[in-house]
Amino acid sequence: MFTSRPKVRFTYSDYCLLPEDKRYELIDGDLYMAPAPLIRHQVILRTLLSLLWPFVRDNDLGQVYSSPGDVIFSDEDVLQPDILFITAGREGIVTERPCEGALDLVVEILSPSTGQRDRELKRKVYANYGVKEYWLVDPETDSIQVLRLGEADFSDCGSFGSGGHISTPLLPRLEVPVSEVIAA
Repeated sequence: MFTSRPKVRFTYSDYCLLPEDKRYELIDGDLYMAPAPLIRHQVILRTLLSLLWPFVRDNDLGQVYSSPGDVIFSDEDVLQPDILFITAGREGIVTERPCEGALDLVVEILSPSTGQRDRELKRKVYANYGVKEYWLVDPETDSIQVLRLGEADFSDCGSFGSGGHISTPLLPRLEVPVSEVIAA
């Protein structure tokens, strides 16, 4: 006779017991491991940070952080976005533990091993917990897709290629040249 075992659901307490030498995420109680990012991924990350951080700092707009770093949305949803932005006045969601709560902007750089998870599972988590804007950088297509939170989900504001510039109401006057980001 076949009996199924109940699904194991991991929590933040379980997550904290994992070794620190690997990158893990929890999505709806399921544990995911991500391999180390490829070099191009790291170059794109560095380029975006070099564009975002000085602008945010010089205009006193908030804080920018990069992976690895946990964002705790719930006891069963703990993600590590590549880049996150928190507007001024909301820095209190950064605690002795990692960030806890809705972020203003999240950037994920897609990779072959995590792209589908970023496009589907993480998108749902980010929308469910009120992330205002979500950028998906796709090194395969040399493009950046911009999603903004609507009533219940993100709405697609467009996919921008090498001739385009990304702007966001969250960072007034900032224009991110896509060609510079994807030139890696």
